[in-house]
Amino acid sequence: MSVIVDGGLYREEDFMLKSLFPEALIADRNAFVLVVGGIMVFVACLSMVCGLLSARFAAIAGQGFAKNLRTNLLAKIQGFSFANTDRFSTPSLITRATTDVNAVRNSMHQLLRTLTRSPIMLIMATVMAFTISARLALIFLVAIPLLAAVLFILIKIGQPRFRKMLIRMDDMNRAVQENLVSSRVVKAFVRGKYESERFENTAEDLRQATLSSSRLFTMTGPIQMGIMWLCTVLLLLLGGREIIFKTTGLLTGELISMVSYATQAVNSLTMLSWLVMSMSRAQASLVRINEVFDEKEDIADGPSDAEVRDGSVDFEDVCFSYSGDAEKLALKNITLHIHSGETVGVIGGTGEGKSTLVNLIPRFYDTLSGTVKVGGLDVKEYSLKALRRGVSMVLQNGSLFSGTIADNLRWGKQDATEQEMKDACAVACADEFIDRFPDGYETVLEQDAANLSGGQKQRMRIARAVIKQPKILILDDSTSAVDMATDEHIRRALRTSLPGTTKIIIAQRIASIMTCDRIIVLDEGRLSDIGTHSDLMQRSSIYREVYDSQMRQEAKTNA
Repeated sequence: MSVIVDGGLYREEDFMLKSLFPEALIADRNAFVLVVGGIMVFVACLSMVCGLLSARFAAIAGQGFAKNLRTNLLAKIQGFSFANTDRFSTPSLITRATTDVNAVRNSMHQLLRTLTRSPIMLIMATVMAFTISARLALIFLVAIPLLAAVLFILIKIGQPRFRKMLIRMDDMNRAVQENLVSSRVVKAFVRGKYESERFENTAEDLRQATLSSSRLFTMTGPIQMGIMWLCTVLLLLLGGREIIFKTTGLLTGELISMVSYATQAVNSLTMLSWLVMSMSRAQASLVRINEVFDEKEDIADGPSDAEVRDGSVDFEDVCFSYSGDAEKLALKNITLHIHSGETVGVIGGTGEGKSTLVNLIPRFYDTLSGTVKVGGLDVKEYSLKALRRGVSMVLQNGSLFSGTIADNLRWGKQDATEQEMKDACAVACADEFIDRFPDGYETVLEQDAANLSGGQKQRMRIARAVIKQPKILILDDSTSAVDMATDEHIRRALRTSLPGTTKIIIAQRIASIMTCDRIIVLDEGRLSDIGTHSDLMQRSSIYREVYDSQMRQEAKTNA
């Protein structure tokens, strides 16, 4: 039995109507419209609520995932040795922690919202189409694999393009960082136009790479629409013939349902295709993120949590290579013993291994062969935290951080009192300029301490190291920007304020290390000689040559 409603032919045998409505209700058209309309409104509202909840929970999960991923990524980077860090550029690490993480987060957000809904809609639309007409539904079995094959090809083409785009983004970030950090140098050499043109070329390369990868996304829409309309045309053509010539029992309403199901199926597959394309883009980012996580840390904690007992340092036949190649050694068979509390100077030409030598003491790098001992124990036996608590180092290119002067000093000692800060600054001769600031130790430093001079930055870094009261204090060319009088005052203050601390001073000026207990002379990565100033003047031609050269230069300057 069939009924006519609004000119359309409906069969009472339709399982949905039969299960929902009794025969009498269908006869009452007004009641039928109200009931069905009410159900539709209820389902629409329920769908809206579910959609809002889905969007909210997906956003919360995606943002939480991104936050945890960035936190773990930074923790991994913090555990890198200098050798690990050298394998990644700073702009590349920034891109991985920002752009790449965002790409993965966006894909996860889409995944949570789409992965369940779209497959169910696709399967149910196909099943419903087969319940109406299995012969016409075969069109689905052709259209869906066709669209899937096209998407697979686009993904295979897109992967290399996405990787290239991310590399270009690294290049652009590198250009931005260099310009911002070195803006004073750019202005001093009047290279603003050159840098602008260089950045424009980098930005253009990124634009071209982005367009190349984005074209794949834009192609998805037309391909999906073409397949959807092709399915519609074929359904109308073949189904219309069946209705007109009455070759089967297909009804007009059923044909319209078939077209609707075809649209739903293709739209569901399109949603999945956008998800797959987004995941393809995210996969390129995920590979770069995993490169950081998969990086094997060169330096791991030792088994002992013992504190550094004293400031003695021993090098026993130490060889070191930055590349790990025994044919390219930066240090060659270094053997020496530094007594606890001793003040030792290190001198040598540029690239002779001075900074490399002292970087082995706190295990910023590990030796290729030989042993480095601190306090009588191999540095590899200490936990990194315990070892570096006992060693304080003023790096050649150290940094000060945004925040107040007091905040920066507390990097050396978190619970330092104001008096301790004043004492440390007095040793480093930093108190004389800090006292001139209206806010004193609460003066806010700009980015990279741009409101301090080069000499003031060095004195701040020395004060930060001194406040730690370490067993070993290493000064790596840390007074190059201060005058001779200030340099002498700092060295004298270090002797009196840290009498039991081993002090290792790298300097280019012999005047800065003449009064040291002993002086190490390095030549091409080898220990050329070690002794007092007077000893080296007698037996070391290298030391004597440097001394004579500097004395002649000083005499010319005074004249």
